[in-house]
Amino acid sequence: MSDYDLYYWPVPFRGQFVRAVLAFAGKSWTEHGADAIGKLMEGPVKSMPVPFMGPPLLIDKKADFAIAQMPAIIRYLGETLDLLPATPALRALTMKIVLDANDVIDEITLDGGREMWTEKRWKAFVPRLTKWMSFWEETGRRHGLKPDGGFLLGGKAPGLADIVTGILWSTMADRFPVIEAIFDDAAPMTAALACRVSDMPALAKLAVKARKDYGDAYCGGQIEASLRKVLDAYTNRL
Repeated sequence: MSDYDLYYWPVPFRGQFVRAVLAFAGKSWTEHGADAIGKLMEGPVKSMPVPFMGPPLLIDKKADFAIAQMPAIIRYLGETLDLLPATPALRALTMKIVLDANDVIDEITLDGGREMWTEKRWKAFVPRLTKWMSFWEETGRRHGLKPDGGFLLGGKAPGLADIVTGILWSTMADRFPVIEAIFDDAAPMTAALACRVSDMPALAKLAVKARKDYGDAYCGGQIEASLRKVLDAYTNRL
């Protein structure tokens, strides 16, 4: 029997952070996809494992505990799997990184597809995207990150902040070469860190599985299609 049940769509988007933490910690989980998610979401709130509007949803079978919202899930796993830093300051910074990552993926999908990407919107967004990237670069610099070593918040081993960093930027870069080029230029130390983290055996295996299971998909739907259309047009002009 697996350690956890994970309810999430078959894409390497918000739920991929949860998958990555579980993989890094050597835990097993059972995936429940669109049909199971739809059944829960359409049912009465009183029947939900925990009240939730949308996935990811994680159930810790041993603890008989369910939690939704990606940052809350990551915090719970950090606490229960002993993956958080020792000091309150570094724990707070770790959660800031998680929440920043959550904001970035909201912005790259225009708040879940409330609008579609156009060339004008993308051009206006690029400076903001590079500013987001610079947040990681500056955070790492303040904690001793170097092009060839170190971790986002210092220390001698990767922590939650590094896992989240690796998944956020390496998944996005892998799916969108234009964003990869922007990232490499705007945050070279973070880009190198993301590569080192993603090359760790558990996370490299997860990335291979994601590519096999989801293909080129990132977030799916019309919003991904509009993003790809804009980035393809951008590439063709280079």
